[in-house]
Amino acid sequence: MAVSPIKDISVNAPTAMREEIVYARPQALTDVHTHYCPGCTHGIAHRLVAEVIDELGIREDTILVASVGCSVFAYNYFEVDACEAAHGRAPAMATGVKRVHPDKVVFTYQGDGDLASIGMGEIMHVAARGEKITTIFINNAVYGMTGGQMAPTSLPGQVTTSSPFGRDLRLCGAPIRMAELLANMDGTVYAVRRSLHDARHVIQAKKAIRTAFEAQLKGLGFSIVELLSSCPTNWGMTPSESLDWIRDSMIPTYPLGDYKIAPELAQTRK
Repeated sequence: MAVSPIKDISVNAPTAMREEIVYARPQALTDVHTHYCPGCTHGIAHRLVAEVIDELGIREDTILVASVGCSVFAYNYFEVDACEAAHGRAPAMATGVKRVHPDKVVFTYQGDGDLASIGMGEIMHVAARGEKITTIFINNAVYGMTGGQMAPTSLPGQVTTSSPFGRDLRLCGAPIRMAELLANMDGTVYAVRRSLHDARHVIQAKKAIRTAFEAQLKGLGFSIVELLSSCPTNWGMTPSESLDWIRDSMIPTYPLGDYKIAPELAQTRK
């Protein structure tokens, strides 16, 4: 997008109009209307991934494997080759794509219901095998697309459409912390958690996404970036309130940080 032209409105002769582009849509991001709800931070995550793809110059060599969930139409938003996986099966499909095309950059884009529930077995074995793919994991603590039910990532006491009295740890167990869990797998070379709730953390999230893709370009192994994301519609909040809830409620349960970084990536992160 461009700023408005600046004019000299003094009594002197007008100067030439000036225009400066301060931000442009990444080439890897399509120019289409989004289906995401107002205030949802999926759009921010998409933009960051697209910016990284452009900056690394890999747009023509990138393949997206989209998941089932709110991100089911992710293939509409990226100017890269893409395919759609069955619910939870994006890591398995990405494994096949990467093994057939080892020269391509393959990434999955998955929500918490998809990755941490029905797809738990898939993601664990991808990490165990050290498949050279990248996963962008959106954690918004609910099943977003199907109506806001309790997810494996829902917080203790969190009210959802299927836990109207709050998540009861005695009945439902504790939230699953995927970044920490996957960091323990031998095949994982990069596992971190970031947040999208304010500008500073968005910048940090982009750096992590870039490092995750660079891990794949170096042929090191499996990489994952978990992003704490908002869902104002299913949380019953305004967009502003939902960002505050990430900061005040989600981060204490899901601490931000680096859970595994291969030595080969240490220089990349500086």
